[in-house]
Amino acid sequence: MASAPPPRLSPLTLSMFQRYCERHLAFHLHAVRLSRSHRPNLTGVRERPLIVYLNHASWWDPLVCLHLAAQLLPERRHFAPIDAETLARHRIFGRLGFFGIDAGNPRGARRFLQIAARIFEQPGATLWIAPGGRLADPRERPLQLAPGLGHLACRLRQGVLVPLAIEYPFWTARAPEALLRFGESIAIEDAGMRARDWTAGLAAQLEATQEALAAEALAREPARFETLLGGGAPAAGGLQDLWRRFASRLRGRRFRPVPGAEP
Repeated sequence: MASAPPPRLSPLTLSMFQRYCERHLAFHLHAVRLSRSHRPNLTGVRERPLIVYLNHASWWDPLVCLHLAAQLLPERRHFAPIDAETLARHRIFGRLGFFGIDAGNPRGARRFLQIAARIFEQPGATLWIAPGGRLADPRERPLQLAPGLGHLACRLRQGVLVPLAIEYPFWTARAPEALLRFGESIAIEDAGMRARDWTAGLAAQLEATQEALAAEALAREPARFETLLGGGAPAAGGLQDLWRRFASRLRGRRFRPVPGAEP
């Protein structure tokens, strides 16, 4: 059977979508913030394979990761698996680096490994993956990862894996914060483990990263984070927004609420 081809990136489509993504996130989220507590040296990865694996906390995750990739690793090529049916309905995702996978069956697992191997033939390739396999609350324990990532780590001769924790708490604004934190990077060259050991170890690293992010989220201290998007002074909300809406109608104007405004 022929090896599955990787997606064909379109730099123009990706650039246009990134600009749209930034505006969309700024409108719907109060801020996108990255923890200052631990920042792996991603530039040190150079052209080696890089895998960023994360918990799946919201349908916002792909857009947030796309923005994070553009901010931190603009020189690399980025890819991510997506449900095959979704890709069939929206072919444009293929030009953004997404490739279709039928999750939950052996054929889908084999296709994932084949495409990932082809992707990492390209220098500077990065794979973003949520190996938990389903949308879940970021505090849900124990953390369970699908075995595909462990098998991929076994097959690669070199590369780096980095856990990324994401959650979307509400602080003082009407819109949620998108909080992110990287964990300790893991060099594949330094390992030599079996697939199931990889899976268990990667799950433990991601869970530890999620616990650290949860503590920072509960502290509600923006200074602990680097603001990648948004986070400006919130506009007046609540009764003041109600009055502004009413006054706009009296003047025959369209009311435009400010995203992220405090209640």
